[in-house]
Amino acid sequence: MIKTVIFDLGGVVLPLNPQQAIQRFEQLGVKDAATQLDSYTQQGIFGQLEGGLIDEETFRKEFQKLYGRAVSFEECCYAWQGYARGDVPQRNLDTLLQLRQQGYRVILLSNTNPFMMEWVASNRFDGQGHGIAHYFDALYLSYQMKLMKPSEEIFMRVLMAEQTSPSNCLFIDDGIRNVAAASQIGMKTMCPENGADWTKEIYQHLK
Repeated sequence: MIKTVIFDLGGVVLPLNPQQAIQRFEQLGVKDAATQLDSYTQQGIFGQLEGGLIDEETFRKEFQKLYGRAVSFEECCYAWQGYARGDVPQRNLDTLLQLRQQGYRVILLSNTNPFMMEWVASNRFDGQGHGIAHYFDALYLSYQMKLMKPSEEIFMRVLMAEQTSPSNCLFIDDGIRNVAAASQIGMKTMCPENGADWTKEIYQHLK
């Protein structure tokens, strides 16, 4: 019986626009941005940031070494937040709150970084004065956990923290590799396309 619903952030809660992020980093001098940036697993210092191996200050210092340009915290936020495609769909936010009202534990498990979370965690996130935490019972973020999907360890850490079993969880992610990893440890899974409307289909998986 499903008791816990685990959501990915980019591609599920909010649609992703990888090309916009690539263009913004190219404007900062990252000529190989298309190679370094990926919708699911970043490379180099970009991956190290999301994996919690370096903090935002170290990222900026390493960025300058690699690309010969000093970047401010604000410039990094602008570039990383290029992944967000417009407004967060209200239907998604409404469904998150509805699931919680219906008694499900609703949690977020995301490969992300502090520059992206500068917006996501702020009261600018939903346009109504709420950050992402308003919609979830708990947030599990790769850069804080120093682990990234699709590693088995990140899923096991979440299960331990939540004191639940895989069979009681539904995991929703637009990344095929992430969904496969969750399925292998016994979670029920759902893999909508980036930006798709999953708000009705989810209830078929919760039956």
